[in-house]
Amino acid sequence: MHSSDLKNLKIAIVGAGYAGAAAAKGLSLLGADVTVYERATEIGEVGAGIGLRPSTMDRFRQWGIFDAIAKVSSPSDYFEILTATGEQIMRDTWPGIEDYAEPTTTHLIHRGDFIDALLGVLPEGMVRLGHTLETVEDRGDRSALTFANGETVEADLVIGADGIKSVVRQQLFSDKDPVFSGEHAYRAVISLDDAQGMVVDDNLRMYIGRGTKVYLLPLRHRDQVSFDITALCPDSTWAPEVTKDDILATVQGFDERIVNIARNLDMDTVNVRAVYDIDPVESWHSDSAVLVGDAAHSMLHHQGQGANSAIIDAGALADALREADSVAEALAAYQANRKPVTDELQRISRQGWTEDEVNEVFPGQKTPASAK
Repeated sequence: MHSSDLKNLKIAIVGAGYAGAAAAKGLSLLGADVTVYERATEIGEVGAGIGLRPSTMDRFRQWGIFDAIAKVSSPSDYFEILTATGEQIMRDTWPGIEDYAEPTTTHLIHRGDFIDALLGVLPEGMVRLGHTLETVEDRGDRSALTFANGETVEADLVIGADGIKSVVRQQLFSDKDPVFSGEHAYRAVISLDDAQGMVVDDNLRMYIGRGTKVYLLPLRHRDQVSFDITALCPDSTWAPEVTKDDILATVQGFDERIVNIARNLDMDTVNVRAVYDIDPVESWHSDSAVLVGDAAHSMLHHQGQGANSAIIDAGALADALREADSVAEALAAYQANRKPVTDELQRISRQGWTEDEVNEVFPGQKTPASAK
């Protein structure tokens, strides 16, 4: 689109997570009039650690925000997969390190730091808090939003970046519910001192036992470690109640240091949730509304690609708007570019467990998403 058309383009983004914040950054660089509407009344530290792949960091370099992300993250050269008791299964460098003009490693970062860094590079006033979306109406060449506080907004382009329970997706594109994976995730950020000497560098390690995976993701720039357990479990309650004994049972037979980390957890600091994704959505866009990130393709975390896919979505959408002759043409090009990739990532991410492991936890029951 011509620069004059882009500068006259009014864009409303629903959600200020990493998908929404990244979309806001990429689109604001085009000169568009961008506003982000976030339901939370304040942005707080949430979640645990994630890895930002070289392709994601290269996009940040293009946007001029690489340093802002790098200073709150740790560069990582490789990842390692081990048995429950620590025998090496594989070790490999992160793919893509040499794919760009400058060698670019994966960066390990806390989700809260990531969101803060992204929001911190947006123009002041672009993000409006306390806006819970109630309805979205597609009016052809424009779309309209109504919020719980009574405010209404009309925009040339509405971007649904509102996560796995996306109101934009459910009202415009797919009313299918999220799909239970058959897993629980237990996540905590602990100090390096509490990591039992298991973290000696800035590289991710995953330990695999029967029906359980344990991730140790260093956040050494914080003197912390993201300690994550994913375990098969039939309880589909969105936020299940779990005891210390429940968690200890999942790591039975693991390296005693892992067991000790679990034993010493402060349960008040452990994020417990059942793990869900969504089935592929047939269409992500109309002429004036589009989905990005988890709203479009929420996936299980086995490939570590949720946040990365959201950032790549944002970059691809900005590229499409710059190169196309109209918003409608840009949205079609964006979906054609990204949907085949994320459909495949969703499929691969569901291949988390062996048939025997699943049958042990779900005897005679419907196969969960993570075993499809």
